[in-house]
Order: sequence, then structure tokens, then C-alpha cells
Amino acid sequence: MNLAERSASALTALQELPAVQLQGSVVGVAGLAVDVGGLSNHLSVGDRIALRSRAGANIPAEIVGFHDGIAQAMTYGSAEGLGPGGAALAALPAPGARHGATLAVSDAWIGRIIDPLGRALDGRGKLPRGPRPLPVRGPPPVATRRGRLGERLDLGVRVLNTFATCRRGQRLGLFAASGVGKSTLLAMLARHTACDVAVLALVGERGREVREFVEDDLGPGGLERAVVVVATSDTPPLLRREAAYAAVTVAEHFRDQGKSVLLLMDSVTRFCLALREIGLSAGEPPATRGYPPSVFAELPRMLERAGPGPELPGQPLGHITALFTVLVEGDDHNEPVADAVRGILDGHVILDRRIGEAGRYPAVDVLRSLSRAVPGCNSDAENALTRRARAILALHADMADLVRLGAYRAGSDPAVDEAIVVAPRLAAVLQQRPDERTSLADSFARLRAAIEERPA
Repeated sequence: MNLAERSASALTALQELPAVQLQGSVVGVAGLAVDVGGLSNHLSVGDRIALRSRAGANIPAEIVGFHDGIAQAMTYGSAEGLGPGGAALAALPAPGARHGATLAVSDAWIGRIIDPLGRALDGRGKLPRGPRPLPVRGPPPVATRRGRLGERLDLGVRVLNTFATCRRGQRLGLFAASGVGKSTLLAMLARHTACDVAVLALVGERGREVREFVEDDLGPGGLERAVVVVATSDTPPLLRREAAYAAVTVAEHFRDQGKSVLLLMDSVTRFCLALREIGLSAGEPPATRGYPPSVFAELPRMLERAGPGPELPGQPLGHITALFTVLVEGDDHNEPVADAVRGILDGHVILDRRIGEAGRYPAVDVLRSLSRAVPGCNSDAENALTRRARAILALHADMADLVRLGAYRAGSDPAVDEAIVVAPRLAAVLQQRPDERTSLADSFARLRAAIEERPA
């Protein structure tokens, strides 16, 4: 056995040794932050530890910072029962092992509902572990070596297929206030999109609505090809933040197999709110509207992990097509999170409350929505068709008040006369039942028929 073989054998033996257990102690608790002493020289940011409560229970926690030789941790569960003198337990990583949290994703997770730590929430038994643990906080692919966007993707929703056509590996934002139909639209996409696997992240979702969403909106047909990651609004901010990272990690597992993955996250805003709670508790100064600087540094790291995978010799190229919902506070589409997300993603879809109140769902405002990939994936005829439809809808919106007041006389302007006739037909095309699926070809065919139909 040569030196290289002996070295490899020794490293394997070292990695198989049981982890060394380190013990420190809790020295202070303030708000969401727990100060831990005695472990600072052995840990780094992102490492997970266990904090022992007065009742003897181990509470999982994560190191989020250091100050004056003291490690700052935050818990993944309730901090009740923690106090000074309580034990803080950490496993010393083996030589060559990766620091930070990992998730051993398995193909058998499809059809399951899990929490951000990889534990089953559906009562169907323990989740099997995959052969290769993936870093939960992994980096995005190197920009110069990641693949290009793939062919256009059939989302099954007419308004998106025609006015925000998407390509494999593209990232779109769904911007809306609460109660405008984001969850229903996400469920439609999970059921109807032509993909291999769908990964849904419910970040900070109302606990009451999780079963309703999974059983009624998503349904058995959608769940059978999906992995659902859930962290409800009552969970600690660390767990809500981890839900987004865990969902992306699951999506990367299937992407690395060359599959077309659909990643749906509801919502990025609640992810940023969790980051804000963590940052402020760790002592960061508030900046834009109370958000600390780390929020706007962490946001692109998470969003950039979606998209085409890296081009590697001998391996198939997979894509993560992602749609992230953004909960705009007070219908302000220029608030900090919405503005930052819009600048990172490859397009945006605006859901308008007034359209929903008028009874048209999905309540997409096509005049304010766009996909930056449209010019490169639709034909010239299709692009001309959507431009004409936009022009008709825009003119109808401009003249609506005059028509409603009776101040416009029919025949004064042929373009306005056409818009008055065609716009309602376009609105009918854009409306779609949640259980209805329409292909790309049929979506454009219906749009063309609505514009070119001649009165009898």
C-alpha cells in the first residue's frame, strides 16, 4: 500500500470515529438570543448545538454570532426552561467534515410533508436518509459555469403562458397583498406545470391553512409529485428562515439528477421578516424600514441558488424554475423587500386586488407583469399577438371611465371601439378555474381567437 492509499485509509477511519462531544454552558438569555460560554474556540457561525433546559430536554439551536469571546445562539424551538448554567452540547466535526447544517435528501421524500430540519410532518413515518448530505446553506453555481435557460415551460395557466411566458430555469416573482389568491395560484402551478418534481416552501404560513392548502388546493394529484416544506407562523424565526434554505436544498438534490424542478415559495417576505428578527436579536443595527443590512445580503444568496444547474462533464443539466411570492405590505410595490426581489429575479407577476374583487381569477394585472425571457422563447407572431393584446387592454383601461360616464360616443375612434368589444373577451380568456389546465399552444390559440373574432 503506497502513501496515498494509506493516507486515504487513515482519513476514512478518522471520519468513521464517533464525534467528540463538547460541553459549554448557557451564560445569558435575552429575547431570542442565548449566550453560550466555553465553546467559542470550537464553533463557527451556522453550526448547530443542543441547549439543555431545566427540565432536561435538549433544544436544538444554531450559532448566529460571537461577541467578546461568547457565542450567540438562537433556538429552533421554544426557549422556555433555558437559564444560566444550563448545558450547551456540541459535536466536534470530524477532520475534513463540512461545517454547518446538512440535509440528506432522498428521492423517497416525494409526496411527503416535512419540516425544515428534515423531519416528517405527515404522520407517515420517519423520512429515509439519502446517501449524500447536502449543505443547507450551499452557494449558488458559479456564474460562468452554470447552464443557460432551457426551452419554454408550460405552466398550465393561460395568463402566465401568454403574458409571462417562462423558460426552464427562470425565476419569477409573484407580487401581491394578502387575500388576492397567491396560494390558489401556487397550487395551480404545482398541479399543472410540466415538470418532473415540485418543491413547495410554506414559510410562516398560517397553521390553520396548511391542511386546507395541501388537501384542497394542492390535492392528491399535486402532492404525489411534490415535496412540501412547512414552517408555520408560530415557529421561531430560525425555523422559518431554514424552511426557505431547506426547500432550495431539496430542489438542488433533484436538479443534480438532471430533472426539471419547480420551486414554489410562499413567501419571500416572511423569509425576510425572519431574517430581520434574527439580525436584530443578534445586535445588528436597523437600516431600511427596520431591516438590518444582513437581510439584503442574504436575500440574493438564497434566490441565486435557483435557476439552471452547473454544466459538468458527463452529467445531465437540470433546472430549478422558481416562483417566489412577495407579500407587499399595504399594496406598496416599492417597499424594500419587493424592490430588492424585483431587481434580482427574471420577471415579475403582479396580482391586483381590484381585479380579484371584480371576480377574475387568477387576478393577474398583465399590464404591470412581465417576463424577461419572453423575447427569446416566443415566436415573432406570438410576441406580436401579446403586444396587440396589451395595447387593447391598456386603451380599454384608459377609456373605461369615459365609457362608463357616457362621455365617449361610439364611432369616434375605431381603436377605442375595438377595445370596448375585445377587452371583455380577453378578460374571459385570462380567467381560469383552479382545476382547469391549458397548454401553451391552446393558450395562444384562445388569445388569438379572442382578438380576431368577428361579430356575427
